[in-house]
Amino acid sequence: MQTPALQIAPLGPHFSRIVLGLWRMADWSMSPQQRLSFLEQALELGISTLDQADIYGDYQSEALLGEALALAPQLRQRLQIVSKCGIKLRSPHRPTHQIQHYDTSRAHIIASAENSLRRMGIDELDLLLIHRPDPLMDADEIAEAFHTLQQSGKVRHFGVSNFSPAQFDLLASRIPLVTNQIELSLLHMAPLNDGSLDQCQRLRIAPMIWSALAGGRLMNDVSEQGVRVRQALATIAAELGATEASVALAWVLQHPAKPLVLTGSGRIAAIREAVAATAISLNREQWFALWCASAGRSVD
Repeated sequence: MQTPALQIAPLGPHFSRIVLGLWRMADWSMSPQQRLSFLEQALELGISTLDQADIYGDYQSEALLGEALALAPQLRQRLQIVSKCGIKLRSPHRPTHQIQHYDTSRAHIIASAENSLRRMGIDELDLLLIHRPDPLMDADEIAEAFHTLQQSGKVRHFGVSNFSPAQFDLLASRIPLVTNQIELSLLHMAPLNDGSLDQCQRLRIAPMIWSALAGGRLMNDVSEQGVRVRQALATIAAELGATEASVALAWVLQHPAKPLVLTGSGRIAAIREAVAATAISLNREQWFALWCASAGRSVD
């Protein structure tokens, strides 16, 4: 089974519905050759889109990916690579950062993108996202940075992450955006009602979903909500002959905004579960049974 591909915006790129998130790559304790093998196995499952950020792995994840790609440079042509910028962490790797803060200045965006390219050993990013909304965000300055990167051939497309609909609209009034990467899961359903997914559907852009399994908590959360959700997942998984994780991801994937789901696991078995979710179709009663389990009530 392979995950399908999807054009994420009317003039946007084609990405795989399951995206390989690499924010934990530094924790996987893999050699460069093992990282390369993992990427190749993901590609065999149809996962061609990789999600990075400059800060991932305490500023180390992009370089780890670069080491793997250097072993097989031809692999780059089969991949779509996403990265993010705009957060400055306090870190031994960034000794000039006195406090953790946001920076969406033109200079920082351009420098971050260029550093990402250098660390990964590639010439162009398929997509660059502003990682978090910045209270000091100047939409004109960000647009200027984006135009500079696009015109120099360093970034193809742009988007945002964790933006509210109003924040998205502000930046989109200056430059086309192809996605908003947001959190959504059966333990975090706020985007169903806060306008984020409505906006994506209105603009015909596919959101990228992070923490679709609540960062792994969904399978072991001991709260009343977590227990209710797992009981509902177990019932539906038995009906469908699927795993509970696959059903939970299918619940997210079924939204009409056509989300892409990030998986952050370094285990190929977990990747296969995510791919299997793309073939699961929940009927409305099953979908709402999970919604009700999470909400702790029936629909009004």
